[in-house]
Amino acid sequence: MDIKKEIKKLLIEKSLNMSQLVELMNEKTGEKDSLQNLSGKLNRNTLKFREADEILYVLGYKFEIVSR
Repeated sequence: MDIKKEIKKLLIEKSLNMSQLVELMNEKTGEKDSLQNLSGKLNRNTLKFREADEILYVLGYKFEIVSR
């Protein structure tokens, strides 16, 4: 799974861009993350599970682990 592609698909579905996503995440967490920081993590594939979970949360989704 390519998390970057999946997040971009979800952003398109929600009619949002990366800047808006960062704003929503900053509102939720109270932190001051930057677009450059998030883009870099996605490009380097170094996004943490917690960060991916926050992204899904602000977009209205959640992780679900299911047995194969």
